[in-house]
Amino acid sequence: MNRRHLLNFILAGMMLPAVPNAFAVSSEVRSVRTSRSSDRFRLVLDLSRPGQYRTFTLDSPQRLVIDLPNTTLATDFSKLDLSGTSIKAIRGGSHGATGSRIVMELSQPVKLDSLVLGPSGTFGDRLVFDLHSKMSTAREVAHVASSPAPKPVKSPSRDLVIVVDAGHGGKDPGCISAKGAYEKKVALAIAHNLAKRINKEKGYKARLVRTEDIFVPLRKRVDIAHQYDADMFISVHADAAPNRRARGASVFALSSSGATSAMARWMAKRENDADLVGTNSLPLQGKDSDLANVILDMSMSTTIASSLDLGHSVLSSLGTVAKIHQKQVQQAGFAVLKSPDIPSILVETGFMSNAQDSKRLLNPRHQQVVADRIFDGVHNYFSQRPPVGTYLADQKAAATA
Repeated sequence: MNRRHLLNFILAGMMLPAVPNAFAVSSEVRSVRTSRSSDRFRLVLDLSRPGQYRTFTLDSPQRLVIDLPNTTLATDFSKLDLSGTSIKAIRGGSHGATGSRIVMELSQPVKLDSLVLGPSGTFGDRLVFDLHSKMSTAREVAHVASSPAPKPVKSPSRDLVIVVDAGHGGKDPGCISAKGAYEKKVALAIAHNLAKRINKEKGYKARLVRTEDIFVPLRKRVDIAHQYDADMFISVHADAAPNRRARGASVFALSSSGATSAMARWMAKRENDADLVGTNSLPLQGKDSDLANVILDMSMSTTIASSLDLGHSVLSSLGTVAKIHQKQVQQAGFAVLKSPDIPSILVETGFMSNAQDSKRLLNPRHQQVVADRIFDGVHNYFSQRPPVGTYLADQKAAATA
């Protein structure tokens, strides 16, 4: 069950009579087994019934994470023999309301293959994870070769994928200015300009969450970023403020422990509530405004740190062409930023509720300049820390060789 559905179920439970075991855990990891061969280490989880899983990797230090929704752990990982493998340690524990998380600390990068197996013979339902050492595989291939190999052809370096999200859309207009201008249109115009600027730069590829005036739920926007295997997610907005004198650009990242300011908290609630209302979901009136943050919270310290670095770079660049409302990157529980493995920021390009900001934001030339400055911040960030295997990483290596 994804976090969005879990939130809806819990909100629904507030309005319905209690049902015993309505949210009972559906599966249990009863035991764990390992095996190994010359080229892989296999981890097998024996389940009480079919289960779901999701995997992702983290850096600094290198880790492989397995999330098991609606599953408890009834086994011990501490006694596993990991000698001679790429795994330094394995630990498991509860994660979220009803799920579990397994974390493997790695000594080197690995290639992961996984599969789901149903009952067979004496075995029940199983999840199987095969970890192949990339370094070991390379050594074995070199050792087995009995004749001179042809000169290898270097794989082309990949482009960095930036997913650009135009805030609001369709039946959700976002903020409406005093003169009737819609935030959703300003956000889409800037997003289009930003995508075009990204695609002009060698080594980059832009993907848009929406290309027209349609409504896209917040969780779907995050899913789209994962479908594109994004290196970065940027959500573009032009919101309102309680005080109409407030003006200027701001940049937001996710917070796992609460908002950094009253304004950040107010804006996160406004954006998150708009999604629930726009999808004809359950109303939030009278509900705890922090409930979504509690349900959706994940251990994303590394990704949040990267998002903050990215945000500082973009904010600094925006400061050359626009008034800055907050001089530091703000943090709050924006649902659209809750991706565990993609650095994500929300850029408020100005306030539609302010007459001066609104006039500038409706100017096509200013929209282009804002998009250019956002890209400059993105490029500055990736130029300093390009992901391995990308064109920018090759360029940086060549410049320092």
